[in-house]
Amino acid sequence: MRFNKELLSKFPAILMHWNKHQNTRKMPWKGEKDPYKIWLSEIMLQQTRVDQGVKYFERFIFHFPNIHQLAAAKDEEIYKLWEGLGYYSRCRNLIETARFISKKLNGKFPDTYESILELKGVGHYTASAIASFAYNLPHAVVDGNVFRVLSRVFGIRKPIDSADGKQLFSRLAVELLDKKQPGRYNQALMDFGAVICKPFPLCNICGFKDHCFAFNNDLVSQLPVKEKKIKIATRYFNYLIIEYNNKIYISKRAGNDIWRSLHEFVLIETVNETGAKDIIAKAEKEKVLKKDSYKILSVSPVYIQQLSHQKIIGRFIKIASKKQLGLPGFKLISLKQLSLHAFPRLITAYFERGHS
Repeated sequence: MRFNKELLSKFPAILMHWNKHQNTRKMPWKGEKDPYKIWLSEIMLQQTRVDQGVKYFERFIFHFPNIHQLAAAKDEEIYKLWEGLGYYSRCRNLIETARFISKKLNGKFPDTYESILELKGVGHYTASAIASFAYNLPHAVVDGNVFRVLSRVFGIRKPIDSADGKQLFSRLAVELLDKKQPGRYNQALMDFGAVICKPFPLCNICGFKDHCFAFNNDLVSQLPVKEKKIKIATRYFNYLIIEYNNKIYISKRAGNDIWRSLHEFVLIETVNETGAKDIIAKAEKEKVLKKDSYKILSVSPVYIQQLSHQKIIGRFIKIASKKQLGLPGFKLISLKQLSLHAFPRLITAYFERGHS
């Protein structure tokens, strides 16, 4: 695909002019040169809104000012600080990478694109961001914001989630990169996509509107193009909050399912929405509960959590057990200890409504 040569040459200058005169709120990681802090911010901002990521970033830096302190912390403490940020595989990778750098590299963060890319949980985009921001290395970042800006300005209709599309956008991003100040340029491009060329853009104040293919051809709402549609699976989680002697049964999720390493109550998953009576009958059949040895205290309304590929519909049934239960993988903790454990957003939403 051939691009307008005049626009190719003007693009960096227009972008940097906008960046010089922008008056947006300064993020705590902007202008940062410490690769640890840049890495932390970039991992947190994956699949996360900036305004949400800021408070988590500041919280982590307060508790773990350097990578050695993060590496030395207990998993449970780190997960608790991450609680609510979602996409918990990021947190697992964060822990593994912090301990690798702290122990194997003596705390020295890798300083080449190739060595950064080898870190657990770091892809091409994140490696490019760290390399350019921390070390001013000439590597172009290509994220959702960049896809959006380039597809609209240059009129690219190739799907951003196709192999050909990704290659095309990457080549264009490299061609446009300001090699003398790659960190500043990359940050400006990402900010422009987040502030001006948003999904619902501010075209009237955009410095590219005289050159933008999408704006001048009424295609803003149609670009960028995505090839695949995400299929959303619906799952029904029925939680039994079983109390015994003023304590509650919880377990840590394992395997390759969602929310791995987070805690939950006794889970009865069903293929469709099921009434409390049938859930209790299923719990008895599976020997979770013993007949005539418990009392149902309450049944919650439905709670919903939307994930990227799944919709979780949950309900909570609070139960008082007259006998201690032998539930493999579960432990009894006090109500006060609940706050020390990390739970999925579905469960914390239940807590926030005054339940415990």
